[in-house]
Amino acid sequence: MNDSLSLAATNLTSVSVLVFALGFIAARFKSDIRIPDQVYQIISVYLLFGIGLKGGVSLTHSSASGLIKPVIATLILGCIIPTLAFLVLRYIKALNEIDRGAIAAHYGSTSLVTFTAALVFLDNSDVSYEGFATTLLTIMEIPGIIVGIFLATRHITREVSWSESLKEIVLGKTVILLVGGLVVGAISGDAGYARVEPFFVGLLPGILALFLMHLGYLAGQRIHVIKETGAGLFAFAIIFPLIAGALGVFGGYLAGLSVGGTTILGVLCASASYIAAPAAVGIALPEANPSLSITASLGVTFPFNLVLGIPLLHALAKFLIG
Repeated sequence: MNDSLSLAATNLTSVSVLVFALGFIAARFKSDIRIPDQVYQIISVYLLFGIGLKGGVSLTHSSASGLIKPVIATLILGCIIPTLAFLVLRYIKALNEIDRGAIAAHYGSTSLVTFTAALVFLDNSDVSYEGFATTLLTIMEIPGIIVGIFLATRHITREVSWSESLKEIVLGKTVILLVGGLVVGAISGDAGYARVEPFFVGLLPGILALFLMHLGYLAGQRIHVIKETGAGLFAFAIIFPLIAGALGVFGGYLAGLSVGGTTILGVLCASASYIAAPAAVGIALPEANPSLSITASLGVTFPFNLVLGIPLLHALAKFLIG
């Protein structure tokens, strides 16, 4: 317990948390420190492909039998979490069914940056994790969005553009770069990865810090949108990730993952998408208010997970696995 508290305290003063806070404060004081859109896109590609590449190399050292239970657990959780989010959001009267489905799709999907921050947290804490963690990220990215859109469109009379939505989900930048990185890493192996490792590993903390500062700025700009729905959505954006994360940790424990792997699965379940989900949801649910979903996921849930969620889920994983 003392070790977990120490890690949580250390996390509060980590570069990741502090630069996010810097961006948030700068936005509230109307000081524009955003990174240019072109640089934002480059960093997104760097993170997506780099994480996939590292996961592909690690995947070559994993047995197929060891993947089965974690993959099944991830698929089940990917369907349960958006459904649970949709049901819980009924108690926020200001939300209609379409907005509930849109928000559920965001919370059923995953956040690459939260996942990356969890990896950095575990690496800094000398906690090992399974090499196929990126595979679980990729798997959970898709079902949550599909389930959320389905729940929102059950009573819509117009025709829903499922083909375009599925195309955006499956062929969008997030999945293509993650899967592409996994394939390239698996084929090239350790020898090929060693040549690019300084770029994709050595520079990762610094590039991630810039990205987090930018996200902090965006969160500071949009936080006022939460006022539209009162305290309900704000409470949901903090409490629900803890519930979903706990389900993920329990699922990782049942699937036989290590403390690090269980922590990662919990973080995936606790995170909310603000990159892949908005594009797919925007196509399928044009009536939804995108500000509500993005502000809740990026402005509230993301910083909460960055500061407290990751160390709390790690502590729960240590408690369960002992």
